[in-house]
Amino acid sequence: MNKLEQQILEFISHPDYKPVKRNKLSSRLNLADKLVARHKEALQSLIDAGKVYENKRGRLKLKSALQTIAGVIKRTSSGAGFVIPHDRPSDGRQGDIYVAPADMGGAYSGDEVLVQLLKRGGRRSGRIEEVVERATSTFVGTYLEDGGNGYVRVDGTTFNDPVFVGDPGAKGAQPDDKVVVEMVRFPTHFQAGEAVLTKVLGPRGDVGIDTLSIVHEFGLPTEFSDEVLAEAHRQADKFDEQDLSGRRDLTGDTIVTIDPADARDFDDAISLEQTPDGHWHLGVHIADVAHFVQPGSPLDVDARLRGTSVYLPHHVIPMLPEVISNSLASLQQGKVRYTKTAFIEYSAEGIPLHTEFANTAIRVTRRFAYEEVLPVVREPDRFKTKVAAEVRALLGRMHTLAMLLRRRRFEAGALELNLPEIKIDFDKDGRVCGAHESEHDESHQIIEEFMLAANVAVATELSDRDLNFLRRAHPDPDERKLKLFSEFTQALGFPLKQYRSRHVLQNLINIVRDQPAEHAVNYAMLRSMKQAVYSGDSFGHYALGEEHYCHFTSPIRRYPDLTIHRMIGALAKGKGSKKGMAASEVSKLAIHCCLTERRAAAAERELTKVKLLTYMESQIGEELDAVITGAERFGLFCRGTEMPAEGFVHITAVDPDDYFDYEAATMTLTGRRRGTTYRLGDHIRVVVAHVDVDRRELDFRIVGTSKSKPKRQRTASARSQKKHPATAAAKPKDKKRKKRSARKKVVGKAARKKTGTEKTGTKKTSTKKTGTPKSKNSGKRRRK
Repeated sequence: MNKLEQQILEFISHPDYKPVKRNKLSSRLNLADKLVARHKEALQSLIDAGKVYENKRGRLKLKSALQTIAGVIKRTSSGAGFVIPHDRPSDGRQGDIYVAPADMGGAYSGDEVLVQLLKRGGRRSGRIEEVVERATSTFVGTYLEDGGNGYVRVDGTTFNDPVFVGDPGAKGAQPDDKVVVEMVRFPTHFQAGEAVLTKVLGPRGDVGIDTLSIVHEFGLPTEFSDEVLAEAHRQADKFDEQDLSGRRDLTGDTIVTIDPADARDFDDAISLEQTPDGHWHLGVHIADVAHFVQPGSPLDVDARLRGTSVYLPHHVIPMLPEVISNSLASLQQGKVRYTKTAFIEYSAEGIPLHTEFANTAIRVTRRFAYEEVLPVVREPDRFKTKVAAEVRALLGRMHTLAMLLRRRRFEAGALELNLPEIKIDFDKDGRVCGAHESEHDESHQIIEEFMLAANVAVATELSDRDLNFLRRAHPDPDERKLKLFSEFTQALGFPLKQYRSRHVLQNLINIVRDQPAEHAVNYAMLRSMKQAVYSGDSFGHYALGEEHYCHFTSPIRRYPDLTIHRMIGALAKGKGSKKGMAASEVSKLAIHCCLTERRAAAAERELTKVKLLTYMESQIGEELDAVITGAERFGLFCRGTEMPAEGFVHITAVDPDDYFDYEAATMTLTGRRRGTTYRLGDHIRVVVAHVDVDRRELDFRIVGTSKSKPKRQRTASARSQKKHPATAAAKPKDKKRKKRSARKKVVGKAARKKTGTEKTGTKKTSTKKTGTPKSKNSGKRRRK
């Protein structure tokens, strides 16, 4: 070990050391300029040797002397947890590490930890040695008082017991108020937690309090600083729509936008011509946000921090101030706006021939809502007096080319699941008042195809130039998961001989469309896929079947698109960097943008859940149709088909008079006595049994087969058992067998859940329904 390495280790191991990033370590060590390069080499050597650990946010920390593994903890409602290692094997084997409640060391879901492996029989187990970095220390909950002290019951199931916050009435809090707390001491298996009350949001249940709660729970930035707003207004003052210098003038072209009827910002527009040789000339015009948001400016720094706009139910938190997002960079009808354009020439057959990019200026000829497009396409003469001839002709051309590109895309191996999206309806106060199925017709597909085409064209151009840039990647699914999926479809009567082929998978989706097995197949395939991510690595986009892909078409609401715009703008001016972004910068930005994207999506899901649960409180005892979205040995997860509330059916609420065998490979519960099978994707009829909004819990009880779908559970089970005798379990016939069955009882919901987290492969397990009263924590369940 050289002197620099020793100096680094001594500095990082000092008791007063606070983790810093690489670029700050050298300055903290007060190194001479000539030693900085050697310092970087020494640091990398320590990291490679496993002596220094760089966490997911780039901060450096000394590894424990013990043999530890770094990862992120996911806590279950039983108090146990699973560590997902950073270097988890791609096949998933020997991956997650089980941590018993007594070994959690005060770690909670999302925390970055170091875990020490333990030599215990059975599953791979460990003990938390250190919490490297907390996911958050800010929580939202309901204030209460007891014994002259103040407590907060934190929302969700993160903490089992209320947290002490000191003397009653802090910050003017009243019992049943929603409040924000900062955790001072996290609860452990041996010690109660303590927090400081930092903000009172308002009485629980008041209009808007649920939204405020989610905003604070997820730490979403809402208000823009004075500096950012001032920069936005400076850009507005500088904008002159008469100044088109350095831009290709397209203000006289016929250009349209197609967006949702309630859209607030318009960042994409389309033009399209077909020349006498049959070639198509497509123009995808995207709002030039990069013109207004310069690198390093207050607008840029703030937008990068936010990463994305957040679309909460009935409320939007924009990435950029509205003077930019809803005005300067919004492609409004009849207004001159700056854009970046991808020009793509196709052959008559839809084969891309040539691509060009330019800084442009456009004036949108006509704005359309999705619902307005297809009537004009199908009956153009009926709209002679309402829509100009050139616009009607443009829409017709757009439809023809988009459907051609769509057909070619699926012929090339693209995948598209058929999972209808249910949209929730809200009243003027933001309360749930109904729901409807979201349309996704050819008007949506027109824009979808052109946006995909532009994203692929941009990514291909940057790749051909061998530039580093932020890609949108979708990793190939794990072989193991695809094999399990094929076993699942085999049990449904749909054998997959080539389950690795996207063509075969898409053909299966088409085959089961409008069939009883449609939901089962689509849900199971979704579970077998990985999540799309931002990355600097070129490993393609599996679902789209594209080698190169990036996000270019929404710079108003996504920071990754803004970085791509800057590169395309430089190339259009002939000033592009030979290498693009630095590889290290792309890697860090990818991690950050993935985190902000997932935070925004999680906040949207959680607020939607809260609003739905609030609505379901008034529906106790009501029946509704639902589809099974998950099957475990301890019960079923399901979602309403007309009202998309997600709930749980405990094994004791499936059928009180039956025993159930669980088969992991096919994700089914099969009744021994009645032969009824409950499988992922099945439609069932449930009754709303219990709702707890604060804990985010909804419990159902099965009352029969869904009225909106064929009654098929029995027949499906019979077919499955005929083809696969191994799935049929005999009923206990004698006393010995009854005793053996009784010994397999899982008493109490927490025990079931603990058992349910084990990997079972294809081995069947038996679960006997019990009438055991629910314990204090019986409402808890494993979060999916």
